[in-house]
Formats: sequence, C-alpha cells, structure tokens
Amino acid sequence: MGDTKKKSRWWIWLAVGLVALCGLPVAVLVWGAYSFSEAGKPQPVDCAEAMTFAHGRLPAGAEDARCTEAHWQDSYVTVDFRMPRAGVADWLRTTYPTGRRPVSCDGDLCLDADYDQALYVNVKVVYEDGGTALVHLSSFNV
Repeated sequence: MGDTKKKSRWWIWLAVGLVALCGLPVAVLVWGAYSFSEAGKPQPVDCAEAMTFAHGRLPAGAEDARCTEAHWQDSYVTVDFRMPRAGVADWLRTTYPTGRRPVSCDGDLCLDADYDQALYVNVKVVYEDGGTALVHLSSFNV
C-alpha cells in the first residue's frame, strides 16, 4: 500500500540539457556579432587623453576642441580645435620637431610625423578669417 512509484521527469532534464547545449553557443555568437559591429566606431574621448596618444598637448589658446577615438585592429584618434593663427607654426615646431611637410597638402599648413613606424600623426591647418586657424590632427598606430 505505501509503495508508490514516482514518475520519472527525464524529459525535463533532456530539455534543460538541449537548451544549454544549443543556447550557449547561440548566445556567444550573438554577443560576438554585437561586439564586432561596435568595433571601429568613433567614440568621444577626453582631448588630453587623445593628445597623449598623439605624443602632444593642446596649445594654450585652443578652443572648440572635439576629440574622438576608434579601436579595432589599430587605434585611431582625431582632434579638431581652433587656435590663434600666429601660434600655429611655433606649436607645430615644438610639439612635433621631427615632423615634415607631406608631398601633398590640401590645407594652408600640413605636417606628418611618425614614431618608429608604429605611430603616425598627420596635422592639417586651415587658416580662417579673424586670425584663427582650424587644426585637424589625426593619429593612428599599427
């Protein structure tokens, strides 16, 4: 009379095992696809950090600074700012003393610098009205 047999719930354990076996790889693939889609997108970054990456510092009179970075296989940093036109040449000379003028330049003043062929810095300066200069700096490593 007191001998009752419990029903086996093997199908519950089978379902849990299948979900774990199939669901975990799918979850990893979804996470990987999301991470890959976000790689290389420019993100805002502190300009002091961006300039440290580019082996320089913002000049004292810099205004309207906007800085971004992107990472995937290489790191890529851009810095855009305005400064007094009169100080641009001195800032470039002191910040990038080994820099050289590139073969072609579509700005008023350009400079390329490299650090042991592992980090490259490109600077383009466009003179604006009112004695200001728009500076676009891009830097990347390989």
